[in-house]
Amino acid sequence: MASFDIKSELDHHELTNAVDQANRVLQNRFDFKGTGAQFSVGEKQINLSANEEFQIHQMSPVLNESLAKRGIDLKSLKPQGIEVSGGTAQQNIDLQEGIDKELAKKITALVKQSKSKTQASIQGDSVRITGKKRDELQAIIQLVKDQNYDIPLQFVNFRD
Repeated sequence: MASFDIKSELDHHELTNAVDQANRVLQNRFDFKGTGAQFSVGEKQINLSANEEFQIHQMSPVLNESLAKRGIDLKSLKPQGIEVSGGTAQQNIDLQEGIDKELAKKITALVKQSKSKTQASIQGDSVRITGKKRDELQAIIQLVKDQNYDIPLQFVNFRD
């Protein structure tokens, strides 16, 4: 039986590199010199901090460009509101990782509706698709890609 897994993961090493690169860009920009504006990475979020709200708005494209250059899909970012208090402004950007149960159920229902000879099973935060023929599995991959879900999906562990 051939199979593959559908996952949604971030490369944390590349994420750290992208944030470091974005910080270097901020340090070299004339309009950010001496402002203390910076990006920081937490376990499940990126924090933007600056003196003014408009600086946060200027920092977002710098971060997005660095992430895109490093191959990190921008669908995995969920920006929160900007908080301004006491001469500082901050914004948290949550990082989406893993397939939640609702999306996993949608994907398994989609596979069943496709009438192909494949089966889908939910395995934690991923979905495993099994079938007899490689062509059927590739058709399922294309079917899931065409749905254009709001989180980045990777198709891994393809085995014949």
